[in-house]
Amino acid sequence: MVIAFDTIQNAAELIHNAKHTVAFTGAGISTPSGIPDFRSPASGMWEQVDPMAVASLHGFRQNPQQFYDWVRPLAQLTLTALPNPAHLALATLEHKGKLQGIITQNIDMLHHRAGNKHVYELHGHLREATCLRCYKVVPAPPMIEQFLVDGYVPKCECGGILKPNVILFGEQLPYKELQGSQEAARKCDLMIIIGSSLEVAPASDLPLLAKRGGAKLLIVNLEPTMLDRIADVVIHADAAITLPAILERLEM
Repeated sequence: MVIAFDTIQNAAELIHNAKHTVAFTGAGISTPSGIPDFRSPASGMWEQVDPMAVASLHGFRQNPQQFYDWVRPLAQLTLTALPNPAHLALATLEHKGKLQGIITQNIDMLHHRAGNKHVYELHGHLREATCLRCYKVVPAPPMIEQFLVDGYVPKCECGGILKPNVILFGEQLPYKELQGSQEAARKCDLMIIIGSSLEVAPASDLPLLAKRGGAKLLIVNLEPTMLDRIADVVIHADAAITLPAILERLEM
């Protein structure tokens, strides 16, 4: 995959000149790490299932076994996935003071594993799970590992069903994460949008919030997005190739 030198140069200049940069990431930044994109026909995550039946809060309460059976391959991948060069490039940018925060739609925790400290996880994460009966919060990895062995729905000591702290259809986004993301979008003068189709609201509204505040937009995504026409630089390429190239140019 060849990316025009001028495009990389323009992207690097945007980051170099920005005073407050925020990244907005979607599934496309994690596909090089082996995490599937739910909306891609090739992933199979939405094939042969009704998302509202298996991945809604109502569906989970009605049939948690169906949810856990469906999410099993994703859980296995998430436990073993490693940050790819795109994640590592963002961690380097933060370390160098050129990235002030990340807003992510992903639940895979790869930004934290890469070393980023300021991450808003809009759709939750797989670090913890909550009992639907007593609301006790427990670490999720041991629970997931046990489920991968025996296939039984994880339960709390009180007998209640344990639900991973991920946002299902029908749930509101976590208030603290949403407020922090909105504030970051208003404050930034550059937003780097990486691997997101920008089709899932209200998360997809955040780049528009940044743009209305005067921020420039840099989009790195394999496919066109609805905001390409108002972005300052658009790169249709693999984030794991593009971000390291921009970082290399920036360091020069």
